[in-house]
Amino acid sequence: MRAAREEKGQASVELVAVLPLIVVVALVCWQAVVIGQAIWLSASAARSAARAEAVGGDPGAAARGALPAELERDMSVSSGRQGRVRVTVRAPSVVGSWRLGGVTSSASFRRQAR
Repeated sequence: MRAAREEKGQASVELVAVLPLIVVVALVCWQAVVIGQAIWLSASAARSAARAEAVGGDPGAAARGALPAELERDMSVSSGRQGRVRVTVRAPSVVGSWRLGGVTSSASFRRQAR
């Protein structure tokens, strides 16, 4: 009976000790999801920019049209040979204003005859 009284509240103490770890793991998982979305959206923007480049349009405007406003701010578009277009966006941070790396995607389409 005495051992049961000494362990009263043990689960609460363990939860309080583990709670910061649970929060950090959840934030890391959420950040991975956000980076995955940035990769997906940059690939879509690169395809849109390459299509615009293939028909003689503005690849930068096409890429901006395929991205949400938050990713447009730090976006860069560069055109290469044979219709290859590279789009780079900065991955947004889940916590504060941490500076995360950029995500680069490229795509190409053959230039279309006019």
